[in-house]
Formats: sequence, structure tokens, C-alpha cells
Amino acid sequence: MKVAREFFHNLKELPAGEFLAPGSPMCAGCGGLATFRLMLKSMDTNVVVVNAAGCLSLLASYPYTPLRGSWLYTTMGSAAAGAQGVRDALDILIAKGRLPAQEDLQVVVVAGDGSTTDIGLSSLSGAIHRGLDFWYLCYDNEAYGNTGFQMSSSSPLGSRTATSFPVRPAEPGTQQHKKDLFEIWLAHRPSFLATLSTAEPIDLAEKVRRARALPGPKLFTAFAPCPPGWGFDPSHECEIARLALTTGIWPLKEAVHGRVRHTWTPERRKPVEEYLRTQKRFAHLFAPVRQEDLLRRIQDEVDAYWQGIEQHEGLKVDRASAKKACYNGG
Repeated sequence: MKVAREFFHNLKELPAGEFLAPGSPMCAGCGGLATFRLMLKSMDTNVVVVNAAGCLSLLASYPYTPLRGSWLYTTMGSAAAGAQGVRDALDILIAKGRLPAQEDLQVVVVAGDGSTTDIGLSSLSGAIHRGLDFWYLCYDNEAYGNTGFQMSSSSPLGSRTATSFPVRPAEPGTQQHKKDLFEIWLAHRPSFLATLSTAEPIDLAEKVRRARALPGPKLFTAFAPCPPGWGFDPSHECEIARLALTTGIWPLKEAVHGRVRHTWTPERRKPVEEYLRTQKRFAHLFAPVRQEDLLRRIQDEVDAYWQGIEQHEGLKVDRASAKKACYNGG
């Protein structure tokens, strides 16, 4: 089920302009890079990017970047503070008449889940609390991908990382639960908040365009499959992103001034195991010993989430097999 489209109905209606050129040194099949490109296209305006140290820092190799706009590199913990400084500087220049209002720029933070949920959470929380007028994109590849794929507080239960590596049969890998970034952000009551996936590019573009009219913090967290960290062939990025939606692992939703709605729901939900089997980081759940208890626990938690959504939002969500689909344009 999808909500009604307001701005775009198919891929052909997306803006034709490109704000991110091809040919960067990023990994093939990077979900974060694909999301960033679609977000910039959907914004369809000039931006200044504030980048927290992480995977996407590889985009800027001095003195070149593939971006049409400007780029500011910061430490992992200070991207939101950097965005505050840039936004304040732009506002002062416009107020003093030194910069024409029509040449104003949108300030966009791009950061990984480690910077967002761990190291930079304090700085980000402060910026949201101050009502900073900026955009924030967290590309969630569920670990510290740029430094060897160590566990972050976004790493899901049961996953293997460099620092939560199962060394014996029937070990779970990551034992902690993933932080719910959407709920953390929701508690701040920002102007706009949404989850994104490249498997639903029209949903992504719609959310960005809706957010464009709202002043204040506009926050996005994107499902970002990582071929080297997750252990899959780059050509399967689309399939894995789609499975995350159809199994219910990654809900697509948004909140405008605190009011939440789901923008895409799986009418016939696949078993979570179909998603887990696509990645080597979950291989230890199936061999040499199949971890039935943990697999059931992961499935039960997903089921409980959607049962709660059905009760609160009146959505019909079934768990059943469905035909495989990939990159549905809307």
C-alpha cells in the first residue's frame, strides 16, 4: 500500500538535472551514494554539503568533488555544529546585503549511522532543539563502514561486524538491539522526519519535495546496503533494498511536526529469513548450526512492530510469500 502521490508519479517526472556527477571512488552498489544522488535531484536546488567523516567522505578528493555545490568536511561529532555555522553565515550575509537572497543555499548534512547515532548525537540533538533550518541525511549501513565495519549502535541484532564477530557455533554476533533513530528524532519534534529507501525512489522524492516547503530541521535516515560490509555482490543492492521493505525490516514512514504516517506498507509480507540469507553478515545464523531461537526472535520483533502499526493506523499487513520485485519506480 502506498500513500497518494503529490509531486511525482513515475521516474520520468523526477528533475532531469544532476547535482552529483558519476565517477567517484565510492564502492559499487553503495546504497548511501544512490540515496544522496536521488535526494539532491529531488531538492533541485543549489546546496552546501556538510560532511561528517565517514564513507561518503571519499567523494571529495582535494581539490575535486563530483558535486555541483560546495563541500565542508568536519569531524564525526561536529557536522551539525558545522551546519549551524554555515547557516548563520549565510543568514548574516543576506541580512547585510552582501549576498542576494536569490543566491541563498540549502545546508545539507551527510553522515553515516556511526556519526549520527553515536559520536555526533549530542551536536545533532542541539541543532534540532535550536530549530536550525537545515537538511540531515543519515545513510545507515549499520556499522562503522569506513574504518573496517566495526559495530555501531545501529548494527542489528545477530549481525556480524569486525567487533561483534561470532567465533563459535551458535553465537549471535551483535547482541545489542539497533537504536531506533526515527523515534529518537521524533522526540525532538522536528519540522520533518522520514525514512528512505532506493527501492522506492518515488517515495523518496515525494518526501524530499514535501520537506522543501518546511522551515526548520528536515531529517532523513536512509537504508544503505553496503556490499563489502554486509557481504553481497554489488549487483544485488536493489534486490536487498526491496527485500528489506517486503519483509518489513525497514518501514517507510514520515512525521510532519510529530504526526507520523507510513508511506508504504507491505501488503503481503515475506519471512525475514529471505532478507537475512542474502548477506554474509548473517550467514552464521544458518550454518554450521541453524540458530532457530534467534531467527524466531528477529521475526517476532518484526511481526510485533507491524501488528502495532495495524492497530494504531488501521493498516492491513499480512505475512505471506509474494513475488520478488526490484526497483519499483512508484
